[in-house]
Amino acid sequence: MATLSFAAAVANFAEKVPEAIEAVRNQSAADVVKEMQTLDIEGGRMPFETGFLQQSLLASTATMPSINSGANPVEGRTYKFDFGIIEAVIAGASLEDDLYFGYTAAYAGHQEYGANGRPAAGFVRLAAQNWPVHVNRNAEKVRKAFGL
Repeated sequence: MATLSFAAAVANFAEKVPEAIEAVRNQSAADVVKEMQTLDIEGGRMPFETGFLQQSLLASTATMPSINSGANPVEGRTYKFDFGIIEAVIAGASLEDDLYFGYTAAYAGHQEYGANGRPAAGFVRLAAQNWPVHVNRNAEKVRKAFGL
């Protein structure tokens, strides 16, 4: 099956079900984030030691969250990611808004691209490449849900 653009994937039913576009966009964005955040110990690509990197993910509709050179885990502490914060930004975004997802941990770039002999994990880039897959799957779910 050919991969469609977001517009093409939702074009067939957008006029019949206007809220479908937002539903497909929101669920697809959430799916990409969930893929980015899936830990390597759970079959994903996100490296896990303390949970700090995973917990450092922020979402915005205004600007890309940036890496903070001082953001490092406290020794002996573990961190837990709360998807609700990301979900709230996605749900609050209009279709005209851009969605930005970025990690603030000081070492996020090193984990993504590799450094100091550590291989690249690619948890962001590889998840982002799957955007069309998520859009097509979610568009199909919406079509079926509305009998289109």
